[in-house]
Amino acid sequence: MTTKAHKKQVVYEGVPLASANKAMILLHGRGASAESILSLKEYLKLDGFALLAPEATNHTWYPFSFMAPSEQNEPWLSSAIELIETLVAECTAAGIAESSIHLLGFSQGACLTLEFAARTATRYGSVTAFTGGLIGEKINRSNYSGNFNGTPVFIGCSDRDMHVPVERVYASTNVLTEMGAKVIEKIYPGMGHTINEDEINIVNKLLNETT
Repeated sequence: MTTKAHKKQVVYEGVPLASANKAMILLHGRGASAESILSLKEYLKLDGFALLAPEATNHTWYPFSFMAPSEQNEPWLSSAIELIETLVAECTAAGIAESSIHLLGFSQGACLTLEFAARTATRYGSVTAFTGGLIGEKINRSNYSGNFNGTPVFIGCSDRDMHVPVERVYASTNVLTEMGAKVIEKIYPGMGHTINEDEINIVNKLLNETT
């Protein structure tokens, strides 16, 4: 990696922001792209949503494992958090309430989704993490001070994922619950590093209940 921060590269799909009353920010996994995470629109019930999918510089949000010492993932992690902040601000500037902004990510994008949500906790529409956990060698509880005020959060993961230890999922659920989120946590025996039909069904139910 040669640059010091993420460039703003965003793919917009769905309803134009100017006329939407709800939005979803979708974060792709390591080595993937905005287009790849947007393929979920074929499975998720996103009618009426403005969709915003930023693309990481060099397709990677931060260089090392999400459980590496945080300083090793800087300045990339802070830059990624700032990028999501700008997208949330775009949505609110267009008249979309924070409670109608939904956050979703897969794998590295799921970790980033949870980390951003926890650092900026408020009543979001929903937060979805397909295989992810809060970021850091250890969870730094002092980074998280807001209140989710009942935001529905879904975290799904395998019981033996190669990248995300199930213990970090449990710990993340505990922190988010303490912060006022309504967390649905599902651990799938032997699931690969993927998204399954049950997860899609759960998220579609959440979207139906919150929009």
